[in-house]
Amino acid sequence: MTILDKPASEGTAAGDRRASRDRKPRRETGAANVFSHGFLLVWGALTVLPLLWMFLSSFKSDGEILSDPWGLPGALRFENWARAWTEAHIGRYFLNSAIVVAGSLTLTMLLGATAAYVFARYEFRGRQVVYYLFVGGMMFPVFLALVPLFFVVRNAGLFGTWTGLILVYAAYSLPFTVFFLTAFFRTLPTAVAEAALIDGCGHFRLFFRVMLPMARPGLISIAIFNFLSQWNQFILPQVLMQGDDSKWVLAQGLTALAVSQGYQGDYSGLFAGLTIATLPVLAVYVLFQRQVQAGLTAGQLK
Repeated sequence: MTILDKPASEGTAAGDRRASRDRKPRRETGAANVFSHGFLLVWGALTVLPLLWMFLSSFKSDGEILSDPWGLPGALRFENWARAWTEAHIGRYFLNSAIVVAGSLTLTMLLGATAAYVFARYEFRGRQVVYYLFVGGMMFPVFLALVPLFFVVRNAGLFGTWTGLILVYAAYSLPFTVFFLTAFFRTLPTAVAEAALIDGCGHFRLFFRVMLPMARPGLISIAIFNFLSQWNQFILPQVLMQGDDSKWVLAQGLTALAVSQGYQGDYSGLFAGLTIATLPVLAVYVLFQRQVQAGLTAGQLK
């Protein structure tokens, strides 16, 4: 019995050592999870609380904003929103932004998807050179091109027009769109395209009827990114849309409203205008967050 008990005790000790080694990484993983979740909670609070404060302030009176900025509104004053929409012309600027972003986003997605598909699926001389010229546009900050861009748009007769702004938006959104969609199109199965060509499908129909529907997650993801960047764009319309304020986009209108409220003191209208400008961005994120996640991970899973 003594001889048999010794190996048992040694086995038990060895098992305890293995168990302790197994438990240590778990404690480290748990600490890392606590830290990461705590960091995400803090980050989420820093993101959500200012938006919530802005939304609640849009229903307050100017006296409530100045006397009790952190309190709840005494009543839901929707007249602040109506005043910002009509008297501050936020409604007109909102419509202008919707027109410009719709045109530029359509042009960006059409040209970007076509170019990315060609770079990903076809071999031709100079393909890599042209591709890197597209991608190189991501390293060129917009601030360096403002002066030459101003003269180019003015000499083309497009200064102060929505057409000029749409073309510029599309041009600056194309590099990242081509870069993102080229990598996505490369993950799509080649057998499907070959089968479609064998069945008599031409290259034009292959792209629009077969490849684009398969690339839907990536298209939705990059469309949302482009929408957010173009909707929040300020420096380009500020340089290219001077003069006639009836054609201003929302960023310009909000800037003019903020400057004017510094003298008039209509802070409730200012917060209402900011809330109106923020709602489309929040709506797009809430409605399409699953599509964004699917588009970002689809290329890694295939």
